[in-house]
Amino acid sequence: MSQTLETAPPPVERTAEPPRKSLLTILLERPEIGAFVAAVAIFVFFFAVAPPFRSLAAFSTVLYDSSTIGIMAVGVALLMIGGEFDLSAGVAVITAALTAAMLSYELSLNLWVGAIVALALALTIGFANGWLVMKTGIPSFLVTLSTFFMLQGINLGVTKLLTGTVATTNVSNMDGFDTLRTIFASSPFSIGGFTLRITVVWWLFFVALATWLLIRTRVGNWIFAVGGNAASARAVGVPVKAVKIGLFMGVGSLAWFYGMHRLYAFSTVQSGEGVGNEFLYIIAAVVGGCLLTGGYGSPVGAAIGAFIFGMTRQGIVYAGWDPSWYRFFLGAMLLIAVVVNLYVRQYASSRKVPTK
Repeated sequence: MSQTLETAPPPVERTAEPPRKSLLTILLERPEIGAFVAAVAIFVFFFAVAPPFRSLAAFSTVLYDSSTIGIMAVGVALLMIGGEFDLSAGVAVITAALTAAMLSYELSLNLWVGAIVALALALTIGFANGWLVMKTGIPSFLVTLSTFFMLQGINLGVTKLLTGTVATTNVSNMDGFDTLRTIFASSPFSIGGFTLRITVVWWLFFVALATWLLIRTRVGNWIFAVGGNAASARAVGVPVKAVKIGLFMGVGSLAWFYGMHRLYAFSTVQSGEGVGNEFLYIIAAVVGGCLLTGGYGSPVGAAIGAFIFGMTRQGIVYAGWDPSWYRFFLGAMLLIAVVVNLYVRQYASSRKVPTK
């Protein structure tokens, strides 16, 4: 009679679970945390020193001012996460507005036609910037700086040639103006002293859309990948050229959108405007956590950065100070943001839990 011997299974080796991250580490890993802390501090400061800042009307003005920076900062932030810069973004806004206004007026067209042609031009400028960067390998800083000077010259030269002045003709009586003004420059909600401008609604929409794109889609992964290391991204099949050109075109589309707001909010556009605004968009993105080296950042952080500048620009006025201090604040915030972002990144990296 045979006897079957049962052998016990070998003991299962248990590995110790890695320690959980602390709440502080999780917060510091968010790119927008530094901007959020700064925004709270600046809000409390101006709330204390500037009594007019405490009103609903003042908050409405701050939101509107923030949105005029924030709309463009969304596109610029995505481009910076993708590892590139666009120094032509400020004058591209005015190029789009001038194109829509002068084309419609000079050819007696419906303003919708001018707006559509301006959109096509803005996308073409973005495509040209991205294509040149990818085709030549020249840093985007230099390519878009060249575009900046060319667009600035075109804006001034063509406007003077067609109108004899440095501004477009008032277009408020032309066909299509009322509808376009409703879309780009209306105030759909007002209660008490608070007025909500449509640009604030669009700004929040663009932030939400860009955030969804980054964290919920494959394209978002591609953007982080090409910004972190384009060569490695290309090696694993990421369409680096298409992604970067698309990001430049995204900046162009938002430049068109904000240009339409400028045109339909004021009915005319000064051809020399827009110079220097590209730095506001970049600084807002950097303050919001975007790294100058690419591969890191968030549209929410850029929105908070724009809100900081909106609060500061209006808070200085409400406090009765010399507005010249605003430029000093821009430089100081940029320097502080770079230092804080560097420290936060180093701290978060040192606290990362090793994985097996």
